[in-house]
Amino acid sequence: MLTYHLDAGAGPLYKQLYDCMKQDIENGKLSSGEKVPSKRTLARNLGISTITVETAYSQLIGEGYLYTLPKKGYYVSDLAGMHRFRSGMKTVQSGETDADRTKTAFPSRAHEKNASMFERRIASEEAEPAECKDAGMKACKIWFDFSSNRTAAADFPFSIWAKCMRETISMREQELMEVSPSGGVEALRLAIADHLASFRGMSVDPAQIIIGAGTEYLYTLLIRLLGQDKVYCIENPGYRKLLAIYRSSGAACRFADVDRQGMIVGQLRESGADIAHISPTHHFPTGVTMPVSRRYEILAWASESKERYIIEDDYDSEFRIKGHPMPSLQSIDPAGKVIYMNTFSKSLTSTIRISYMVLPPRLVGAFYQKLGFYSCTVSTFDQYALADFISQGYFEKHINRMRLSYRRRREKVLVVTRALFKPEECRIIENDSGLHLILELRPDRTEEEIRRELLKKGIRISSVADYDMRHESRYGHQFIINYSSMDLDRLEEAYRALRKACGFPVL
Repeated sequence: MLTYHLDAGAGPLYKQLYDCMKQDIENGKLSSGEKVPSKRTLARNLGISTITVETAYSQLIGEGYLYTLPKKGYYVSDLAGMHRFRSGMKTVQSGETDADRTKTAFPSRAHEKNASMFERRIASEEAEPAECKDAGMKACKIWFDFSSNRTAAADFPFSIWAKCMRETISMREQELMEVSPSGGVEALRLAIADHLASFRGMSVDPAQIIIGAGTEYLYTLLIRLLGQDKVYCIENPGYRKLLAIYRSSGAACRFADVDRQGMIVGQLRESGADIAHISPTHHFPTGVTMPVSRRYEILAWASESKERYIIEDDYDSEFRIKGHPMPSLQSIDPAGKVIYMNTFSKSLTSTIRISYMVLPPRLVGAFYQKLGFYSCTVSTFDQYALADFISQGYFEKHINRMRLSYRRRREKVLVVTRALFKPEECRIIENDSGLHLILELRPDRTEEEIRRELLKKGIRISSVADYDMRHESRYGHQFIINYSSMDLDRLEEAYRALRKACGFPVL
């Protein structure tokens, strides 16, 4: 029987239990395939509530440390990939000295201040058209968009943001007149480092953080840093814009398919890639969360060569609907192989073009030596306003408020969906993270026929197949339902139009 000492005064009991069990699994004290006690049994043994055990188990299942078998119980997952990764660490790093591994080649601020102004800015994301056109169709006004991932105006904290802007003007007159260092102002990097430590469990030196106007811009910098001669592998299905960014920058870009655990490592190896670009916390569009076993497999792949790296896109990790936020891949990487990317476009609004990346220590010096002449593409004013917004606790409060709001929206979407579609007509594919779910329909009509019929009525919808780089038919009739800015009052009307477009009987 598992026995742990849990202290009610040392933080949430479920988190303490989760940490203890996670450590025992990683250390091999709980072995692969071993059955762990039932929720009631463990709760009784530890003198805690069943809900506490259930919450800890749910978190361990979500991260891939445990799995369940119907009517049988909970079991420890196979973490062979993690053990292979750890045992191979010394071999992979044998070409480096201890000084190489521990040295952090952070540049001086004086070097950053000498950087010249950047001559170009990356173009902003394409604006969504207010009207749609299709062959043989008149222009139609879009009144409902299932695929929009924009932030609703009512969700943005305008009054607080205005307060931070006023304080920035009144209290930072001198700083606002200074040119931003190429990596971003120190105040914002410190605020982001503190946020990552408390929210994502990441120990980051502020000098590792690079600020930029959107992730597209940061990707182009990474390609220049890592090399255009490198082969980059992205997830399939996935964002087509990534393919365009890599290829327009002159880099070779290949695909590896995504299964129920994320990017398939065998296909990653077959691609001959040097860089893997993944979204382990919440993959778009499938919604898959990569379990810890697959994460260590990819870390092991990266550690096989000194030139390999992983780009971790953590773009909407803040919005995990259930349980504690998933640890980032960067936080479990002791070899310095993960380049962490995130943006405020999802957590605040898509019109705030502020993103950042966290470089491994060994790449920081190389970045400033090769690219330090670029100036930061985010205005000094916006950087200081955001720094105050984060450091004064407003960002954390906003995330907590939006997480609750999105949870309620999600619940309403699920209620309306189940009320208007029968089980034999559809299957709902949902995930504990992100701001969308997938509606797998079973109509007699093709996706294109359904899409065109909806467009005639002013409704836009996209499917998982739209993001399939290989243009295969593996994701038939899996439609994306994004609820971040959805008009819930008109959802039923839009769903009835979708039913009609599918040829389902009128309810």
